[in-house]
Amino acid sequence: MKAIYSERMNAPMQALSPSAAKPAAVMAAWRAEWPALEVRPPQPVTVQELCLAHERSFVEDVLAGRRPNGFGNRDPAVAASLPWTSGALLSAARWALDGAGIVAAPVSGFHHAGWDKAADFCTFNGLMVTALALRADRPGLRVGILDYDYHYGDGTEDILDRVGREGITHITAGEEWMYGCDPQAFLAQVESDVARLADTCDVVLYQAGADPHVDDPLGGFLDTAQMAMRDLQVFSGLHSAGVPVAWVLAGGYQEPLQKVVQLHVNTMRMVAEVMGLQSRP
Repeated sequence: MKAIYSERMNAPMQALSPSAAKPAAVMAAWRAEWPALEVRPPQPVTVQELCLAHERSFVEDVLAGRRPNGFGNRDPAVAASLPWTSGALLSAARWALDGAGIVAAPVSGFHHAGWDKAADFCTFNGLMVTALALRADRPGLRVGILDYDYHYGDGTEDILDRVGREGITHITAGEEWMYGCDPQAFLAQVESDVARLADTCDVVLYQAGADPHVDDPLGGFLDTAQMAMRDLQVFSGLHSAGVPVAWVLAGGYQEPLQKVVQLHVNTMRMVAEVMGLQSRP
């Protein structure tokens, strides 16, 4: 069981989204259940790495507080956390590729951030920053982005339209599954999505969103058992195919926060099941 974490990934909770403060809460829950969890600190991304996926003046203005972040404010604590949140996913992906297999980065707030815009609680698109940085490190690397947040990854699509799609496969559940969803049909699609990525990718970045839960105020069509089955299918399918996975928390808006944290614990339990490990008695 492996995760990337630093206190510097956190900022005070913002408006309607808990994402800025979720890393600490989720890590505390994971450590309580898995005391032997192996944790490494992230390497923060550089401005140059952020600019692989974003327009430079946008990056510089957000970091300097001259433009609003994805929460619609200019909180310097949020700005300070941003290189660390994207850096957490990049560090997780590099560790996974180096043989760790499945690595968690307990961060959120990526897929609505576009080339030159922050939106909907997302400031910088750590998915695309990571994908492009990995491909810069390892030319020819094939990267999959499996986005099972409830909402459409419009920011990821915007960046792909700008920089090109070579070597990157993007699957966003919100493109098809946001309205009137059939849980069993979705779970059948998960199997198909995983098989596609296993055949075409060298590493997968997985958004294990908590907002598809039926009780989420901004989502809602999977029950708790179906959420766990989604994650088990992803991790077991990719692990059995030998494809490394770096995964993040993505959305989740139930209150109190502990309800969201528990869903992220359930996701880690599916990792433990795939790896043949047990939770603390």
